[in-house]
Amino acid sequence: MQNELFQPAKEPNRLTSWQPSDWQVALGWGGAVAEFLSSEAGLALAKTIEARINAGAVIYPPTPFKVLALTPLDQVRVVILGQDPYHGAGQAQGLAFSVAPGVRVPPSLRNIFKEIGRDTGDVAMPSLKNGSLVRWAEQGVLLLNTCLTVEAGLPASHAKLGWEGLTDALISLVAKNNKNVIFMLWGAHAQAKQALLQTPTVAENGHLVLCANHPSPLSAMRPPVPFMGCGHFGLANVFLAKHGSTPICW
Repeated sequence: MQNELFQPAKEPNRLTSWQPSDWQVALGWGGAVAEFLSSEAGLALAKTIEARINAGAVIYPPTPFKVLALTPLDQVRVVILGQDPYHGAGQAQGLAFSVAPGVRVPPSLRNIFKEIGRDTGDVAMPSLKNGSLVRWAEQGVLLLNTCLTVEAGLPASHAKLGWEGLTDALISLVAKNNKNVIFMLWGAHAQAKQALLQTPTVAENGHLVLCANHPSPLSAMRPPVPFMGCGHFGLANVFLAKHGSTPICW
């Protein structure tokens, strides 16, 4: 994400080695993760990232599977799909759009907070200073980037290295195993994943797919569906309540 570099955290926050066995995942994800890591694509990804680390590249976040550690498969109620982690020092937290506590809230996330405030009437949201979305993950919001690592200052630098094979499998796993999930697809990159949600098996699970432009300042107000004013957060809670699930405390 361009133009989203901000004040670095006091301590380095980077991936220092390729050690997936040390990256915990919650119940339900282990099979898909293990299958990917042992696949040709997974082994090639590991080799590439190890080579980049050994060459001195600074790679974020320190724990690529944090998104899978915080939200078990059977508890996923909302999926928000991002592209790749923030590429500024100390920003990436392993959750899409989320930044570590103490890091200045980037523009895309600030627009997300503004839209929540407009949509829900929570006037405190636009001024929220804590950009960590761990509280969402703990409520069943899967904050999944389609690529789980990035190099410092180089957005999309690890796109097409193989992560998409795993993250597509994770999206499909949620769509096939869970019912009445809300998928928030913001921007063309996320919306390209709609094909994963359109199989006959998935169609029977009653999911809600919400599409809008990306919340980046470059696109948040643009047609055809501006992010600002999309109302996705309120729509999600109405849908959850309709199906007997507790609304998300955004």
